[in-house]
Amino acid sequence: MRHFRLLVALLLLSTVGMAQTRQLSGTITDSKTGSGIPSVTVKVKGQSAQTVSNSDGVFSLNVPTGKITLEFTSVGYGFKTVSLDAGSNNVSVALDQSSTDLSEVTVTALGISKESKKIGYSVTKVDGGLMNQARETNVALSLTGRVAGLNVTGTNGGPGGSARILLRGMSSFNAGSPLFVINGIPMDNTQRGSAGEWGGSDQGDGIGNLNPDDIESMTVLKGASASALYGARAANGVVLVTTKTGKKNQNLSVEYNGNYSVDKAIDFTDFQYVYGQGVNGQRPQTVAAAIATGMSGWGEKLDGAPTIQFDGKSHPYSAAKNNIKNFYRAGPTFTNTVSVSGGNERSAFRLSLSDMANQSIMRNSGISRKTINLNVSQKVTDKLDVSVVANYLSEDGKNRPNLSDGPLNANNVTFLAGNVDQEYLKPGFDAAMNGAEMQYNDDIYVTNPWFVVNQGLNNNGRKRLIGSITAKYSFTNWLFLQARTGMDQLNDNSFGITPWGTAYSNRGGIGKSSSQSQEINSDVLIGARRNIIEDLSVDLSVGANLLKRSYEGLSIGGGPFILPYFYSPYNVENYNRGYGYSKKEAHSAYYTADFTYKNILTLSTAGRYDTYSTLPASNRSIFTPSVSASLLFDQLVNIPSLSYGKLRVSYGVTSGEPSDAYQTSQYYNINGNLNGIPTGSFGSGLPNLFLKPFTLSEIEVGTELRFFNNRAGIDVAYFSRQTNNEIVNGPLSVSTGYSGQLIGTGKTKNSGLELLLTGSPIRNKAFSWNVSFNFTTVKNKIVNIDGNPNATLGRGTYRPLNANLALVTGLAGPQIMANDYLRDASGNVIIDANGIPKATDRIAMGSTLPKAFGGLNNEFSVKNFNLSFLIDYKFGGKVLTATNYYSVLRGLNKSTLEGRESGVVAEGVQEDGSKNDINVPAQQYYQAVARRISANNVMDASFIKLRQVTLGYTVPAKVYKGLPVGGISVSLVARNLAVLMKKTDNIDPEAGFSSNIGYAGIEGTSLPSTRTYGVNVNIKFK
Repeated sequence: MRHFRLLVALLLLSTVGMAQTRQLSGTITDSKTGSGIPSVTVKVKGQSAQTVSNSDGVFSLNVPTGKITLEFTSVGYGFKTVSLDAGSNNVSVALDQSSTDLSEVTVTALGISKESKKIGYSVTKVDGGLMNQARETNVALSLTGRVAGLNVTGTNGGPGGSARILLRGMSSFNAGSPLFVINGIPMDNTQRGSAGEWGGSDQGDGIGNLNPDDIESMTVLKGASASALYGARAANGVVLVTTKTGKKNQNLSVEYNGNYSVDKAIDFTDFQYVYGQGVNGQRPQTVAAAIATGMSGWGEKLDGAPTIQFDGKSHPYSAAKNNIKNFYRAGPTFTNTVSVSGGNERSAFRLSLSDMANQSIMRNSGISRKTINLNVSQKVTDKLDVSVVANYLSEDGKNRPNLSDGPLNANNVTFLAGNVDQEYLKPGFDAAMNGAEMQYNDDIYVTNPWFVVNQGLNNNGRKRLIGSITAKYSFTNWLFLQARTGMDQLNDNSFGITPWGTAYSNRGGIGKSSSQSQEINSDVLIGARRNIIEDLSVDLSVGANLLKRSYEGLSIGGGPFILPYFYSPYNVENYNRGYGYSKKEAHSAYYTADFTYKNILTLSTAGRYDTYSTLPASNRSIFTPSVSASLLFDQLVNIPSLSYGKLRVSYGVTSGEPSDAYQTSQYYNINGNLNGIPTGSFGSGLPNLFLKPFTLSEIEVGTELRFFNNRAGIDVAYFSRQTNNEIVNGPLSVSTGYSGQLIGTGKTKNSGLELLLTGSPIRNKAFSWNVSFNFTTVKNKIVNIDGNPNATLGRGTYRPLNANLALVTGLAGPQIMANDYLRDASGNVIIDANGIPKATDRIAMGSTLPKAFGGLNNEFSVKNFNLSFLIDYKFGGKVLTATNYYSVLRGLNKSTLEGRESGVVAEGVQEDGSKNDINVPAQQYYQAVARRISANNVMDASFIKLRQVTLGYTVPAKVYKGLPVGGISVSLVARNLAVLMKKTDNIDPEAGFSSNIGYAGIEGTSLPSTRTYGVNVNIKFK
């Protein structure tokens, strides 16, 4: 109470002190655009009187009656002073944009804008212009190599595929994507479908739906303190997406952006072309033998002689080295975006329409996407501002490629025997046999690639609306109330078939599904920014949020077909059906407060209270706090050449809940009838009534330094994070009547260092050079799984099934578990009685996640030309490669050349300790080793790549003088231009078929990686 009285007294004294004053009003605008600048600090020099401008740049302030000097400061703008005479009661000021970003505004959690210098945690902003030139069909992949701490990896699943996005490593057992927030509204980034060891296709994720042309910027909130206000889904970090808007007092303008690019397959294979198709050193002599050996390179030396093939024709027994180049086509993508924007004194708008048409490198495959983006803001009254944002998407995916396993996977073209040309497989079906698949190998589950291309059907579609409406009422220039509601609604459908005539299912089958998911976020926020006493200000916000999520899905399918090529659910002998439904809610309240002393020291605190519907009533609520501090020490000490220096420290906690609803109670299923009596069953998981929210806590310390008038900079951060009470599925003995139970005992530790170096070595009117380098190192450890110090938790595997991923207590995750060579005490390989090396049990071979990663970006500008290139790298991770396994098993790998004529005597000792002298035929030896020693398929995934190059030209204004054109720019672009270093044989070290963390680092039978070339044209009309 005493402190409250003191505060009241100070406020009264401050009011009395302002009695001899006059009312001053004014407007602050951008010198370039003429738009009003919000949140400009206006202060009377030498006095405590100050205020901030509103959203239109308008301010009012009580100032002394005599002559005064006003000081204007705003993030992103240069400092300015204006002297006023005693009689002046109105002022108009234009501020110039600052040449440095030291004072820029950063949008943080809940859309709250803060001066960067006051933020006590690590934040990185990426300009949207970097994403719409050398673009990807999934915009998230454009972040690769650009943000310290952010590890982005795509899948080899075709255009529109998913991205695995890890912020500061594997922060939890089920580490997933950061939470994406679009204009303040959380967005569903769920992956629609992915491949596993048994096949499947990448159906895309949520962030891939966005049009790069509509993105103004992406801001990455890295630490727990930065993302804590978003609750459960922010445990993996937050990426704030800000879309483009119109500007007030802007004339109507039209902008066109066109992008044309072509993807080309990259062939990383370096197989042997000495020996051709066959087995045991013999080429095929009959059609049946040719079919049996279509993917077997254990035949004779290639000599060009006519040799029977599976199609009954004789073809030269010669090398066919261009199967990948010839089977996959050049895949074009054409994107057109038109936007219209404008505004007056009280409103602004921007409307854009975009169309993307893509053809995949896989024939008869691609995606089309149409988007509409609308952003409208209106000043209803002098105090009330309303904005509406809507983004509508319509996307259709055609023949999404199957990956990993063999059924309907056209990518097995990679493993054709060295003399088998993919042309022989055309058209993939025999019209004379009612369209039956033309088999070229002895495994009916490895489908003819041309049969898949010409007969396959694996389509999906999406209609999506992300929208929000925000109303902000400013009671004064320092106090406001904001209410907002937003919706993310998705309507998905899929349609796939096993075609009539498929070898493994001659009459085929069908599957069709549709689903609707919806997320509604409603929140209210009260904010105040005020000086408590002279030189001490507070920025306080208090709010609440209601989250509602729902899902409903329906599927129908069946087989076999009754009539050929009539692909309808009506045309099947047997039906199956499925239905899914769930609802979830979270009720939350939160606050954030920043206390700033003399614009030098800022102390911040925040907290969030969540109640989750997915947890038991007794344990479903949790409070998670965070604190941070920022000190501008360059204001306290004079260090030569130091332009800016900041120290920061933060500690934060975020919480989490089970990913699925209905995990804490037993539910029963209705089954079919037994002798006319209905039957039922219950789930195999034992409900856990004691689950509670898991937590992730993190401490971060860092510094930002700028030197030589901001020509060079360093940003470094150290972080250490830990999860507690992670929810994992623990196994139970079947004698209990259950197979498993969710338990909250998981614990993970992550720590690392992030470094960003920036510089402008050359900066003048004729030439400029800007460079940035980022580096991240992460150390991860699985501390506890289920209380057992030796526990492992299995994750995904690859199709050979002789190795897998797992989480291992005490080691980094996920680990590759593989069988290595068994050795004696002296390190000699032990050879069995058949001359084949013996294997260990599966042991940990290393984590599939990199220990260090980052990127180097250079930007050059010479008059009207600009050039930029991005190099990115990853070191220390492992990859489990099925390509190596299959190429050795089938005699395609160069390592199988040794001993082809003479046999192989393995180096090692027999079980009695004597030197091995057993000679084994090459095919028998290498196939046995491939099946037994899976450690041979574990490779170092380190690489350095030239990721992106752009060369741009801005057309001089005199060229289009007299035309209604405001600007024209043209850019030549390229992505994935070159691999500068890699350690993997025959594969791209980044290759993978799933973005799921459980399959991270597993490669096998996916689309080839692609190299992209294109051109981008931007025209602004007056």
